[in-house]
Amino acid sequence: MDISIVIPLLNEEESLPELMAWIDKVMSEHTYQYEVWMVDDGSTDQSWAVIEDLKTKYDALRAIKFARNYGKSAALNTAFREVNGEVIITMDADLQDSPDEIPELYQMITENDFDLVSGWKKKRYDPRFTKNLPSKLYNWAARRISKLKLHDFNCGLKAYKKKVVKNIEVYGEMHRYIPVIAKWEGYTKIGEKVVQHQARKYGVTKFGIERFINGLLDLLSITFTGKFGKRPMHFFGAIGTLLIIIGFSILSYLSIAKFFFNEGNIDDRPLFFFGITLLIIGFQLFIAGFLAELIIRNSSERNNYKVEKTI
Repeated sequence: MDISIVIPLLNEEESLPELMAWIDKVMSEHTYQYEVWMVDDGSTDQSWAVIEDLKTKYDALRAIKFARNYGKSAALNTAFREVNGEVIITMDADLQDSPDEIPELYQMITENDFDLVSGWKKKRYDPRFTKNLPSKLYNWAARRISKLKLHDFNCGLKAYKKKVVKNIEVYGEMHRYIPVIAKWEGYTKIGEKVVQHQARKYGVTKFGIERFINGLLDLLSITFTGKFGKRPMHFFGAIGTLLIIIGFSILSYLSIAKFFFNEGNIDDRPLFFFGITLLIIGFQLFIAGFLAELIIRNSSERNNYKVEKTI
């Protein structure tokens, strides 16, 4: 099978018939063998009834319905386990992602040998101050921390090699950082394509300002686990050792001042309490790293590595 299209959705009953017809038109024009996986993430409207009706018209349609709303990451991760296509395309269900982009995305994966291609909505039809400007700040921070030169990390329109989606895990709200997750799993051929952004035609946006707070925390989490997930002592131990050295140096200085230069009342000086605090925090971080190492060594995943090839 050439292409699997994954579409997570929440309350998009009005857009689904038009979207499915659009996809089928593009796929037929290019004679692709394809399947479409729609994942209903706990919709409270008639989205599932619409999907059931569409299934009678399109043999390529597959669908999963969640009992409640679990989030976009859960929808993507569940569909990724089921897809059969050699190239996987993800897109939103609100008609703001254009299926006309699929052939070029497919070509970038199959002919240009990218592991992942992320869409870039260079011209957006979203509110400037409530969505566009915060998105630019968020993407700037993501580029700085992840070192990936992408303009639009959160664009729903992406293309993947099959091996990528089969070897990554998307959970929580980590769908925003799939390129970062893929990079840490060793899939470094990551490209970008300017894609057309459509104005919303039906329904309302699921966007919330809280996503930027959660997004930053998720980015820090992915960066930490990617770098130190299998060697936590290198993080906690290094910081803890540094604080111990600084705290010990401060207390040594105060001790020398007291015993060799007869300076009194060193235990009343702020520097004394600062040194003690650094020692305590340093030992706590060192112990945290040590305990994390013990947990890692006893984990069944401690030696689970992705093997690209074997001869």
